Amino acid sequence: MNISTDMLAAFVSVAERLSVSEAAVALGVGKSVVSKRLAHLEVAIHATLISRNSRKLSLTPSGHVYLEFARRALAAMQAADEGLRSLRDEPTGHIRVTAPVSWGQHALAKAIPDFLALHPHIEIELVLQDRILDMASERIDIALRMSATPHPDFVWIPIAKLDWVICASPGYIAIAGAPHFPAELAHHPCMNYWSVVSDDAWTLERDGERETHHVRNRYRANNPEAILDATLAGLGVALLPRYCCERKLAEGLLTPVLIDWQPITKYGKEIAAVVAPDRVGFSRNQAFLRFLKARFRAVE
Repeated sequence: MNISTDMLAAFVSVAERLSVSEAAVALGVGKSVVSKRLAHLEVAIHATLISRNSRKLSLTPSGHVYLEFARRALAAMQAADEGLRSLRDEPTGHIRVTAPVSWGQHALAKAIPDFLALHPHIEIELVLQDRILDMASERIDIALRMSATPHPDFVWIPIAKLDWVICASPGYIAIAGAPHFPAELAHHPCMNYWSVVSDDAWTLERDGERETHHVRNRYRANNPEAILDATLAGLGVALLPRYCCERKLAEGLLTPVLIDWQPITKYGKEIAAVVAPDRVGFSRNQAFLRFLKARFRAVE
């Protein structure tokens, strides 16, 4: 018996969800069709891939081994299909994209409608999530990420600059004063949107000189919008991405401090697109990446 892409897709979908019903919904076919395709695959390879000994499905040892091969085979078939599609004038297909919540709302979500207007045969599914998603199991085509360290297994493409600003409200500065040197941060309640204790150390750089100082983080949150609101309320000195607070700075509702010093964060200085090597050549992905680089003026 020949192994078809339908069989492989059924197995991968069931393996990722451990549910025939959910796999059927994802594939757009009936439960009986998924079960039949999975059974045919197991007969073809002479191995049991899914254990059905209880109400909950689970992968057998053979299933764990075969899953990666099945994913690669499906990716290869998709790449071949995409190669043929790329011969057409207009790219087509579905792009699943993920990005951090705040940057996604401020920038990416506002750019996507313009891209879709340019490419009427492309569909985009946007997943805003601060958690780093597994690109294979979540079927992510392009992940927009803040990170100072590229992943060696993925293609890493700079998209947008990521500037950082230390700022406070004019009201706070009128009462507590502004820090003029990094060491003075120790005398101010500080805020950022990181949530672990190691983030209490802020690193700043000026003319090649780098200083790290522990600060008193009075308020932490896992979203920069929450920190922005607290800063506007005069709670203290904040370290924020510029895209989040740029309008408030321009309106005079926030005042930058330590402007001669450049904050160095674990998130780096750019928003980058992360793409699996077997997907970076897809014409629809290439079109979207070109659009993002032009829109946000990335400098490579």
